[in-house]
Amino acid sequence: MTSLTDHADLVDLREVVDVVIGVDTHVHTHTAAVIDARTGGVLEELTVAADSAGYAELVELADRHTPLRAWAIEGTGSHGAGLARVLGERHEVVIELDRPVRAKRRNGAKSDPLDAVRAAREALSRPRLGTPRASGDRQALSVLITTRRSAVEAAGDAQRQLFALVIAAPQRIRDRFAAQKLPAMVRTAATLRVHPGQDAETTATITVLRSLARRIQALAAEAAIHEKAIAAIVRSWRPDLLEETGIGPISAAIVLCAWSHPGRIHSEAAFAMLAGAAPIPANSGQTTNRYRLNRHGDRQLNRALHTIALTRQRHDQPTRDYTARRISEGKNPREIRRCLKRYIARDLYRRLENPRPTPLDQT
Repeated sequence: MTSLTDHADLVDLREVVDVVIGVDTHVHTHTAAVIDARTGGVLEELTVAADSAGYAELVELADRHTPLRAWAIEGTGSHGAGLARVLGERHEVVIELDRPVRAKRRNGAKSDPLDAVRAAREALSRPRLGTPRASGDRQALSVLITTRRSAVEAAGDAQRQLFALVIAAPQRIRDRFAAQKLPAMVRTAATLRVHPGQDAETTATITVLRSLARRIQALAAEAAIHEKAIAAIVRSWRPDLLEETGIGPISAAIVLCAWSHPGRIHSEAAFAMLAGAAPIPANSGQTTNRYRLNRHGDRQLNRALHTIALTRQRHDQPTRDYTARRISEGKNPREIRRCLKRYIARDLYRRLENPRPTPLDQT
């Protein structure tokens, strides 16, 4: 079966396939539409269960037509992940599509067959084709990052609740936390005890503070375990990223998850746009040097670039020199950070696509 990597400079999908199978994916069902690549006509439609038997039915549907085919699937990283994995094992051509924006649907028309047809025709109209993100190490990092982020956010919520409860607690309890910072407050709250004779308010406050503190400690321990696993995968996959100033295991993992594998993102400009680090022109009339802040793209990747930029501004002398020079030119701190994020995105993309050989590779 032909692969997209064999056609990196492909301009028109119709040059290499006879049909495109668009798939609208949902939790329990998938709907497919077989589209003639040359005419855009609908050849066949089918709705199946989103399970192994359903995936087999979709493959049988495709086999009834031609081996020169491509699959255009919405949500390859979510509802369509199972189907994309099965098709990848069969070396089928899979094109990744975003779910359609409601405003782009003609007259608000919506049905699963219509969305499947729309997916196939959108793939035919695209000048560049996206492939699904890789599985293996990349998917392992994605799962660990998501779970760690959930634990960190939940711990932050619990910390804010604990702080607010201490502020409003009876004075005898507040005295236990006098002049303490938040980490010390968590440790103190975890050791609180309910004693006989205490009133209902005091008893309830102590019980809740202790519960929140122990939850915070458990979530922090869970996040640390996930971070250790993330660091191990990054070191085994792309240790060269960790050699760069300002890039730790979490930032490196986020970058690797967004990038996925060589060739998936066609240029460093596309990688910067994915990260929301590419300035958007906002020219009008005789104004030719105005840009808008890009608020789109992968916001986690954007946040990782922001963290790297801040770290380098504090600890990397060339970046500090660059910051001082741009300040002298009249740039404000936000504008400078945006420039740095764009430069970092460019450097990361080039490094990811063209890794430096290790000593073992050179022998």
